[in-house]
Amino acid sequence: MTVTQETAPSSHYDRIGGANAVKAAVELFYDKVLADPELAAYFTSVDMAGQRRHLALMLAVVLGGPDEYAGRGLAEAHQPLGITAEQYAKVGGHLSAALTELGVPEDILTDVQAVLAQVQDQVVAAGTRPGA
Repeated sequence: MTVTQETAPSSHYDRIGGANAVKAAVELFYDKVLADPELAAYFTSVDMAGQRRHLALMLAVVLGGPDEYAGRGLAEAHQPLGITAEQYAKVGGHLSAALTELGVPEDILTDVQAVLAQVQDQVVAAGTRPGA
């Protein structure tokens, strides 16, 4: 069988509904994070409109959508914040919950969680990792 435009598997980005779905996921995710007393303090002096844009661009890339992200790298943006492994896990839980609430299929959710695991060391501060 020849793979054509019609038979090629679509990206996760396309499967969930593209930019509008990513934006909805980011909005719901930050609603959850900002309602979490342990995490909200990280965002008190953050331009949340800009933060939401950055995450939407990054999430689009993770889901196989357009790569238009031009911001700082994960380590550069997060290492100075002293984020612990436990806090990182909570943030990942909020993202998974938001995607689940929006009906994202399990295979896509699993792939997003795999990416979160891959980038954890770039986000979690070195002195706060178990065994560090």
